[in-house]
Amino acid sequence: MPSSATISEADTAQADRVVVTGGTGFVGRAVVRAFLERGTPVTTVGLQDPPAELRSELLTHVDGDLRDPAVREAAVQAGTAGIIHLAAITSVLRSVDQPAETYASNVAVTQELLELARIRGIRRFLLASTNAVVGDIGRGTISEALPLRPLTPYGATKAACEMLLSGYAGAYGLATCALRFTNIYGPGMGHKDSFIPRLMRAAAAGSGVEVYGDGSQSRDFVHVDDVVQGVLAAWDEEYTGTVVIGSGRSISVLELIDAVRAATGEDVPVTHVPAKNGEMPAVIVDVSKAQRELGYRPNVELTEGLRTVWADFRGAR
Repeated sequence: MPSSATISEADTAQADRVVVTGGTGFVGRAVVRAFLERGTPVTTVGLQDPPAELRSELLTHVDGDLRDPAVREAAVQAGTAGIIHLAAITSVLRSVDQPAETYASNVAVTQELLELARIRGIRRFLLASTNAVVGDIGRGTISEALPLRPLTPYGATKAACEMLLSGYAGAYGLATCALRFTNIYGPGMGHKDSFIPRLMRAAAAGSGVEVYGDGSQSRDFVHVDDVVQGVLAAWDEEYTGTVVIGSGRSISVLELIDAVRAATGEDVPVTHVPAKNGEMPAVIVDVSKAQRELGYRPNVELTEGLRTVWADFRGAR
């Protein structure tokens, strides 16, 4: 394995290439599409083949599990411009049930990719992180200044990954960026079991949904197009540090349901059920650092964004 950061003539074809782990997932597909539209060569790596919509002479796919060293070696070639690491176990419940597997998939893989970047002279590394790294702060505002106090194995693995990025930036000069995403929605999420897809399925079926408690708990929902904007901005800036990427506007569950009704034209009846123990009352984020340092501007209004999800659901029926 080469130890030099110098790009040889044989590597010049890789100089613009971006490696996107999780590139066939919901967010990954949108990120890959954006780079391909720029004319940037992309390597995706994972267990699923890229969908037909992404197939291009600029796209290379490496099939396999990122925990396999041979898969990582094949995907991350010397001279590559950088790595956008989106692949992870993201289910909080799964992380609680399988903490060791979550560590191996999230922390160990991130460490190995960072080390491969260091050895092969790759200068940029972006990580999909989460505001769960700061834990529950009630109805306070989440910013990058808060201490790391995760409450689940999932949040803990992402906090550990952020510290690894910081260490590699400090010791080796890599441009490492952790993007803390809020609740992402948009076309292509029909397979998910989060609340917006459940609402869309209920609207399509003419059925209702269950709401925990009184529905006053609030969340920040950010459209995948705005997430891609944040990723591209951090990439272009070769940014080092941590930034929150969200809409900057939190709404209650009941307000979200009203927005879904407006977007779909369906009634979507609500049944209230007892609240879950330990559910966070609010996720309120401050996106001013991303605005100030990356020029990030969330543009997609919620109801309009939900219409893009509804159109995708209807098209899949």
